[in-house]
Amino acid sequence: MTTTLRPAGPEETLPDGGRGRPWLVCANGRTVGSVRTSAVRYGTHWAGRIDALQITEGLRRGRGTVAALAAEEVLRSWDCTRAEVVVPAQAPAALALALALGYTETNRKLLKDLGEVPPPAPGLTLRPIGAAEFPEWLAAANAEYQEHLVRSGLTPEQARQRCATDTRNLLREGADTPGVALRRLYAGERAVGSLWVALDCGPLADGRQHSWVMTVEVAADRRGQGHGRELMLAAERESLAAGSRVLGLNVYSDNTVAIRLYASLGYRPTTHVLAKAL
Repeated sequence: MTTTLRPAGPEETLPDGGRGRPWLVCANGRTVGSVRTSAVRYGTHWAGRIDALQITEGLRRGRGTVAALAAEEVLRSWDCTRAEVVVPAQAPAALALALALGYTETNRKLLKDLGEVPPPAPGLTLRPIGAAEFPEWLAAANAEYQEHLVRSGLTPEQARQRCATDTRNLLREGADTPGVALRRLYAGERAVGSLWVALDCGPLADGRQHSWVMTVEVAADRRGQGHGRELMLAAERESLAAGSRVLGLNVYSDNTVAIRLYASLGYRPTTHVLAKAL
């Protein structure tokens, strides 16, 4: 029985200049599932994504494997050099399939339903990051972001281009970008960490508004002293003040310390992101 992909609609131009298309998974011409491919340009390279893969008929016949491999061929034809797959946390079979196809988990998306948040700890204060200190903060944040991207499999140049694209899209007006909270945490007069929260991320599938923690950074010599927890609680307060009762974040899979912190605060995994070179 031959499994193939058939377009389920026209190719779409994405808002960021990328491209996407939905596909039907067909076995001998009969629809047995669906999948979506998309691609985004970062500087001179394209990164592809495969998501929403669903086999509705004939499970355990290898159709998911063939559909994923066919989707990879689509991404190659779009000049993508890397593919990512997004797997729901409650889909262990899909996660096992991705791992079997050579994908490696790079990061996880987490969410938390917000409730009452304790007040700031004594001796710690949060201050906005203003225009004067924004360039120095951004340089440090971008350096850490690029380091994570390289560890997840990008080349240094690809990481630099992706970082530049994301910064341009997300912080268009620098420290004055609407809908973001940029904060520094101080112990006395010493800056010990920083926080970036996107406050207007739109509705989730259930209609609830949510915010997103973009970066949390603690000074290297002040780690293990509870400052990361205090910054996350500050992010929750910022989110609630903006009218969002759900807060999400991304954590890289090799950051076991952060994973433990977020779990202790009640964040739950919603999706796994895995990647491989094409």
